[in-house]
Amino acid sequence: MRLYVVRHAHAGSRSRWDGPDERRPLTTKGRRQAEAIADALAPVGVSRMVSSPYRRCTQTLDPLADRIGVGVEEDERLAEGADGVDALALADELRKQDDAAVVCSHGDVIPEMLRILKATTARFKDPFVWPKASTWVVTWDGERWAKARYIAPPEIDAW
Repeated sequence: MRLYVVRHAHAGSRSRWDGPDERRPLTTKGRRQAEAIADALAPVGVSRMVSSPYRRCTQTLDPLADRIGVGVEEDERLAEGADGVDALALADELRKQDDAAVVCSHGDVIPEMLRILKATTARFKDPFVWPKASTWVVTWDGERWAKARYIAPPEIDAW
């Protein structure tokens, strides 16, 4: 089983957004990043997608959902401020049901998940980073989360 852990795409400055942060959308750059993420993940056989309920996360997965015909479920365990242990509990639920799944979360939840995996079971060879629109591929070997591989954010022109 492979779990693709995606950090949401570019959503602009929190301080410049006038409204609840949960509703802050992707920018033009973020929408292009989301399309590129969909290009990369469409062929991998994803059967389930779960996202933080924050708009920027669901919007990051929407292009992939449109391409593969799988809906985006929302789960508070991936919301900003959520606990990494709870997010990993969701990952364990997904690994029991699917061959490949995608989760989309935030810059505070993802590193907590990764730190727990690194300290317990998984091997990491790549830099321990999680910029916006990046992806970690975490592989279950039948007994444990065994390894994690980093995929850098897609290269998007700023025009």
